[in-house]
Amino acid sequence: MLEVENLNQYYGGSHILRDVKLTVPDGKLTVLLGRNGVGKTTLLRCLMGVVQTRSGSIAWRGAPITKLPTYSRVEKGLAYVPQGRDIFPRLTVEENLLVGAASKKSPKKIPDRIYELFPVLKDMRSRRGGDLSGGQQQQLAIGRALMSDPQLLILDEPTEGIQPSIIQDIGRTLRQLVEDMGMTVLLVEQYYDFAKDIADHYWVMSRGEIVAGGEGANMDADGVRTLIAV
Repeated sequence: MLEVENLNQYYGGSHILRDVKLTVPDGKLTVLLGRNGVGKTTLLRCLMGVVQTRSGSIAWRGAPITKLPTYSRVEKGLAYVPQGRDIFPRLTVEENLLVGAASKKSPKKIPDRIYELFPVLKDMRSRRGGDLSGGQQQQLAIGRALMSDPQLLILDEPTEGIQPSIIQDIGRTLRQLVEDMGMTVLLVEQYYDFAKDIADHYWVMSRGEIVAGGEGANMDADGVRTLIAV
């Protein structure tokens, strides 16, 4: 579904992404693991066009999207849940969700499936986003991304700062999106056990490079825990 070839990006004089090459299979959950500062978030921002790439290519279903603006990538079926969630604290839950449908031309309303995935959002739909807990805000951020009816959902560390019970809920929801709704998910994560439990495929990044990849079921055998600890 998504193919990245020889992607390079710099910040000032620092070479952040170094000939990154990876694929994201259709209808599967792929995790990208690595320590802080290795370039994972920069890669996601390049995939969404938030940061322009210095060289290399990004292809979506075989067509190049490297030079497309972010809104065009959203229209083609990509959605992004950034690290830190970036919800609008003064807007209500319902208003935050509707922002996610800005690229749609049909009348804007909240689909039942959003509230079925995240019942707490229905209960709190009139509450301001800034009044929600961290875990509730994360569910809101995912729900907002789903409002664009994406084919590929990209998430940047959704478990960061979230209580364990909500982490489990998020994991179940992501698997449900893949298994029941046929969605493709690319997840950046540092929490190894969470990633291992839900991954179909994995990639490991270190110092701006992809250093390993394989099947999610083989993560222990492949020594992935050790790779992301060094």
